[in-house]
Amino acid sequence: MNRPVAGWLLPPPMLVLAPMLAACGQAPDGSRSPDSDADREVSLAQYEEWKEELSNWGRWGEDDEIGALNLITPEKRLEAVALVREGLTLSLAVDANTVPAVDNADPYEFEMLGIGADRISVAYHGMAHTHIDAMAHWEDDGTFYNGYTPDPDAVLERGHERNSVHNLKDGILTRGVLIDIPRLKGLPYLGPTTPVYTEDIEAWEERTGVRVSAGDALFIRTGVWARREAEGPWLRGRRGESPGLHPSVIPWLRERDIAILGTDRSYVAPSNIPGAAHDFALLYLGVHMLDNCDLGALAEAAAERGRWEFLLMAAPLPIPGATGSPLNPIAVF
Repeated sequence: MNRPVAGWLLPPPMLVLAPMLAACGQAPDGSRSPDSDADREVSLAQYEEWKEELSNWGRWGEDDEIGALNLITPEKRLEAVALVREGLTLSLAVDANTVPAVDNADPYEFEMLGIGADRISVAYHGMAHTHIDAMAHWEDDGTFYNGYTPDPDAVLERGHERNSVHNLKDGILTRGVLIDIPRLKGLPYLGPTTPVYTEDIEAWEERTGVRVSAGDALFIRTGVWARREAEGPWLRGRRGESPGLHPSVIPWLRERDIAILGTDRSYVAPSNIPGAAHDFALLYLGVHMLDNCDLGALAEAAAERGRWEFLLMAAPLPIPGATGSPLNPIAVF
């Protein structure tokens, strides 16, 4: 029988759920068969057209360097603050990982310099560390968000003159919304090749009654960290296998006008355009990315309360010219 959790029902046990999933082309781990995905693929031609049709370049002026963060207005911040009822804070970051692994090629370096001093160093981009991608992180043939085309030699010498994370020095404060796809499917975590489609996100919206809106920080949970704890590290990302947003979600992201996209991993490698949702959102929609978030504690707290919206606070390191920053995002209920 169904089990009530936080005011709504979880799907039936997997013994019953598996045949239902198979009937719609979906395996027990949430993945889908290649045949069932064939009509969802985004062609390279369509992807190129979207660069013109969906782009936010110029929307906030030709000098804009923060993209969709412009959607976080003072009114949006006040609405987000009004969501706080308990004062409960939760970190959305994974602990600094100092252990090399197949999914952690650049571990944190932590060295004690004395009894009261230490040194911390990290190459934070990649699959292992919670961080924010600034507009200066991703380019297409040398061109970054809003048409910024820097001289590579100058960047290597001094960092980026535009689009750097320093533009976020005053911090980020907005409404956060959690989409818990494993919970939607009655799973502890998604399989490593599982795409997340628009229909999954909208099914979650219908179930929880929370609708993603302009200026939101959207968090997509796939359960990567729960799977890693249960089954160990595996090669993720563009060279491996990651659950995450399918390229077909891109128009929906533009339609809903999200300001930030946070995930425990933001793209799915088996797609014919690996990394498409991550790359397009950052480069063409101007959506800052919060990569490798740990959303497990947030998911449990949200389920206990039956509340899937919260106040999000985040503050990158104010480093001029940097392409991003390690980050400890905080959710407040």
